[in-house]
Amino acid sequence: MATPMKIDFVSDVSCPWCIIGLRGLEEALARSRDAIDATIVFRPFELNPTMPAGGQNIAEHIAQKYGSTPEQSDANRRMIVDRAAELGFTMAMTSDSRIYNTFDAHRLLHWAETAGHQAELKHALFTANFTEGKDPGNHDVLVEAAERAGLDGSAAAEVLASGRYADDVRREAELWRSRGINAVPAIVINDRHLISGGQPVEVFEAALRQIAAEC
Repeated sequence: MATPMKIDFVSDVSCPWCIIGLRGLEEALARSRDAIDATIVFRPFELNPTMPAGGQNIAEHIAQKYGSTPEQSDANRRMIVDRAAELGFTMAMTSDSRIYNTFDAHRLLHWAETAGHQAELKHALFTANFTEGKDPGNHDVLVEAAERAGLDGSAAAEVLASGRYADDVRREAELWRSRGINAVPAIVINDRHLISGGQPVEVFEAALRQIAAEC
């Protein structure tokens, strides 16, 4: 009998390692469905909460935030693109890509959890941002992603226009920071075990099976 497992996936849709981690986690769960019956809930984390509307060029942002040279930034981008491709995800990042504010995306994801389509919206937002190069802070882009995820576009637009769930997202993000989460993706299993980063599928699978065996 498969062991029930609660997974809190703390992440940001502006984080390329988060989609790599999510794809790897999902593949690991598919491989271990004989032993694990998992429920994934996506939790908010803002990498760039002060990012203004319109965003910032990715190369400029990485240089300012981490001190990376253009050569280092290009090499890191190529590695990310290759890792994503191995997991079946098209990452169309270039030196002309942009980093955007994602607070409204997190509000919409909070709503999508109540509507039962959170995972679908999370994937749609990653695709919009990294494959299509769209702004995940733009309300038209967010409504389009919601509809792609099987949600009602008019209801999504109303959530975005109203400012609903802003306090909920801030409280939840602060909760995870208070628990020591300061980098993403952070995958928290059964409120006790932490797997950090975009790990290979085999690493995820081994860790998940070990946790399930201890339950």
